[in-house]
Amino acid sequence: MTNYETLFIINPNIAQEDISLVIDRVKNVIETGGTVTEIAEWGKKRLAYEIQKLREGYYVLIKFQAQAKTLDELNHVYRITENILRGIIVKQEN
Repeated sequence: MTNYETLFIINPNIAQEDISLVIDRVKNVIETGGTVTEIAEWGKKRLAYEIQKLREGYYVLIKFQAQAKTLDELNHVYRITENILRGIIVKQEN
């Protein structure tokens, strides 16, 4: 398995319980085909530019190991989840 990290931005205007549900959903998708090694919630931060009329976002970084097919599923979840504003997956150098 390859090492990756993903950073995604959640709508900051939802309840903390809903933020936790979004993080759990992403974590569960990763764990179907890999393992999560670290989750870092960065919290609310100002966005570099406005996204969906929002100026802030709730940032979450997850480091994980997975197969390539898991990345497709993860990108799909980023596109269909309305509370995720943006998401990116990066392969880590060993």
